[in-house]
Amino acid sequence: MGAMQSIAAREHCSPATRFGKRTDEGSALRSFPDEARSEEAAAAVQGERNSIAPRRRYGNIYSCSSESADDPRRLRQCLNDLVGILALPALWSGCEPEDILTSSAESLMGMLDLDFCYARAAANPGAEPIEMRKIHPLHPVASGHDEIARVLDDWLQQDEKEWNTHTRHPFRHGEISIFGMRMGLNGELGVIVAGSQRAGFPEQTERLILSVAANQTAIGLQQARLLNEQKRIACELDQRVAERTRELAEANRELQLQVGLLQHLPVSAWTLKPDGTSDFVNEVWLEFSGQTLDFVRSHPEAWMTAVHPEDREMAARSFWEGVHSGRGFAFETRTRRARDGSYRWHLQQAVVLRDDEGRVIKFVGTTTDIDDQKRAEEALNKARSDLAHVSRVTALSTFTASIAHEINQPLSGIVTNASTCLRMLDADPPNVDGARETTRRALRDGNRVADVITRLRTLFTKKEVRTEPLDINEVAREMIALFLTELQRNQVTLRQELFEGLPRVMGDRVQLQQVILNLLRNATDAMSAVDDRPRELFVTTELAGEEVHFKVRDAGIGIDPAAAQRLFEPFYTTKENGMGIGLSLSRSIIEAHEGRLWTMANDGPGATFAFSLPGASLPQTAAGHQEEASAA
Repeated sequence: MGAMQSIAAREHCSPATRFGKRTDEGSALRSFPDEARSEEAAAAVQGERNSIAPRRRYGNIYSCSSESADDPRRLRQCLNDLVGILALPALWSGCEPEDILTSSAESLMGMLDLDFCYARAAANPGAEPIEMRKIHPLHPVASGHDEIARVLDDWLQQDEKEWNTHTRHPFRHGEISIFGMRMGLNGELGVIVAGSQRAGFPEQTERLILSVAANQTAIGLQQARLLNEQKRIACELDQRVAERTRELAEANRELQLQVGLLQHLPVSAWTLKPDGTSDFVNEVWLEFSGQTLDFVRSHPEAWMTAVHPEDREMAARSFWEGVHSGRGFAFETRTRRARDGSYRWHLQQAVVLRDDEGRVIKFVGTTTDIDDQKRAEEALNKARSDLAHVSRVTALSTFTASIAHEINQPLSGIVTNASTCLRMLDADPPNVDGARETTRRALRDGNRVADVITRLRTLFTKKEVRTEPLDINEVAREMIALFLTELQRNQVTLRQELFEGLPRVMGDRVQLQQVILNLLRNATDAMSAVDDRPRELFVTTELAGEEVHFKVRDAGIGIDPAAAQRLFEPFYTTKENGMGIGLSLSRSIIEAHEGRLWTMANDGPGATFAFSLPGASLPQTAAGHQEEASAA
């Protein structure tokens, strides 16, 4: 065996590719293509072959045909070889499949004095096969390894079922015998192929040795496979263990972080067992109350010793109701601070955690300091009380100013009518009929004063407005007729464009009359200083979607844009003798009727004031109607 050298191993390619294409380090085999080999090299190889061949042929104990089959020496050598082959699996323990094939091929080369030995096996199921070839460097076939590769390829091309048969193939000037043995129960592990130019190869004992070698190699390969699989599983297990260890370490760090966060939350955090006994309490509560963890865990109500005596009964009742019902709890208590003995308000609240079957696992809760919030609420309540008082005072002053504003004209009418009545009665003869009519007008104005005061009280006390379906055109005509004398005195021409067929609106007649009267009076006052153009006042109504619009447009001095945003504020006025109540009161009335009041500048001189009210029903027909009344 010492004379043999390895020339090729562990390459995944066909035998033909390996033979003649590679020479391992230290090998005595050298590859020379036939067309490139020199005469001197050919002569050297042939001389070496001739000198070695005789010694080789007759040195093999199995090939000595002159001796009988029962030669003791021959049997002893065969037994020794079999024992050596049977011992190989023990030597292969822990070896790789490549090493097993190499060792098996080298052993057969030495035992049977082969010209070449080829082995192929799959290291693992589904993997590419491993091939191993050995050629005796001093045998005559060594220089014809290309031919050996061709012969071996031809042999491997036949049906695998024929691999266990003996065949002879032409080789150079003679023949070479090839005998293969499949490895494994069904030949699934691979094949070992032995080749020799020796006549009679393989003999019965050689077949036996090849068969045992194939079986032992198969055992070694199976052990190597099992060992590799065990290594792979162990490696995967180590990786999984390492990965799981990293995950557990990360989870442990996360858990430690969460525990640290719970211990330093700005609120007291705790958990309760299903029976109400404290399980976990963070340091915030222990530091605030001065209690110890063992003391808190000693009894479900142990923590309540820090609660104010007046709140303790309520706290215990709410606590046990939440625990026994499994719904949790939330209540406020005053809790004693151990540092200075003061009591501070806290919100005690807990929620329940349940398992998949609905059983209570724990109660998780917090104790939150709400003392500052409580004090802020008390201050807020006091501020609200003071604001309500100020609002009442303001409302009273506004109410007083509104009364003065709204009853001024009716009172003036009463005085005027009373004076007229006295003159008629003092006449000679007395004008009784005129005095009677004048007295009726005075009574009308007096009743109007009473209605105004009643409706203002309703508005300012936020009482429900008495509404009824109203025709806004009819209400407008009533107020225009009442205001006609004022228009004539101020030389104002009134033009009406009242849209007939408008839907009725739900409202209080007296309050809407007050709004229209205020708008007419403001428009008249706005034109009192106009001398360079006609003093014209336009009153229009229209339908916009489902809303009824009422507009009063004057040709007066207009509105200062800077003052437009404040026109509807109480006590703000642009008139020299105004009180700043009319527009503010009008907006309050319109908004109480779910409408809105606004103003806008005209394209020409003057301004327009308008309000909208929701329609109570849609009109069946609509037609415009225009009226004109003028006074010079």
